[in-house]
Amino acid sequence: MSEEQQQPSFQIEKIYVKDVSLEIPNAPQVFVQQVQPQLEVQINTEGGQFAEGYYEVSVTATVTAKSGERTLFLAEAVQAGIFSVRNVPEQELEPLLGIGCPTILFPYLRETISDLITRGGFPPVLLSPVSFEALYLQRAQQQSAAGPKIEVAR
Repeated sequence: MSEEQQQPSFQIEKIYVKDVSLEIPNAPQVFVQQVQPQLEVQINTEGGQFAEGYYEVSVTATVTAKSGERTLFLAEAVQAGIFSVRNVPEQELEPLLGIGCPTILFPYLRETISDLITRGGFPPVLLSPVSFEALYLQRAQQQSAAGPKIEVAR
């Protein structure tokens, strides 16, 4: 093998919106009330190999706006990317997929969420910056503390 083939490479192949959803369960009444909603934001990441040298990574944001017990809106978007990764050492691959790729995707996700909420008739919501390194380290700590486990979809 030549030295060139052994060089690590990383390339963004495609960035796309994988899923998007907006629910306004109490429309049209919510638009005639002057309320200051409480926002709850959840961010999740996923990633995995789907072909030789190709990985899909996605970042999901779920934004719920409530006024008391009443839901004003629920917006969710999954921003995904296809990344070409070759000759990257195993110990560097997980942080690349868990920190680097979500960091690249987040500005796109932020724009998607803001646009979605605005199109729903609400003032824009700008997601605060997220430390994907902190999320990654927190998840790694939880997994090592829990030991091996099998996740069951509910």
